[in-house]
Amino acid sequence: MKKFLEEFKAFALKGNVMDLAVGVIIGGAFQAIVTSLVGDIITPIIGIFASTDFSNLIATINGSEVKYGAFITAIINFIIMAFIIFCIVKGLNKLAERKKKEEANEPTEKTCPFCQSTISIKATRCPHCTSALEVDMDM
Repeated sequence: MKKFLEEFKAFALKGNVMDLAVGVIIGGAFQAIVTSLVGDIITPIIGIFASTDFSNLIATINGSEVKYGAFITAIINFIIMAFIIFCIVKGLNKLAERKKKEEANEPTEKTCPFCQSTISIKATRCPHCTSALEVDMDM
């Protein structure tokens, strides 16, 4: 049982799990904002043009009420959330791609000034001629 708890602790404290937990919490708060946007702003504006409010759309079938207006509002919520998440992910992907390009442009090799061999840019001694190299502190 102790090993199980240690494994669970290691799993729960991984960066990805913590990031996911923060994302879920922020997503829940964001959902409240989108629900308010749709219910308090978008639905009444659409209601002006359609001359009805979606939340009041109810059909009665065999004595049961079917609130299809609430369903339409939920669909609008979903579309807005999906669009915003798409835009956020697209922006993050662009940032990640830009960072990869910047990292790819950084040199990884240099030439030994003594034997002219190609060596790692992080090398402090040439592996070919064993000469001590000047260390660039900018790396």
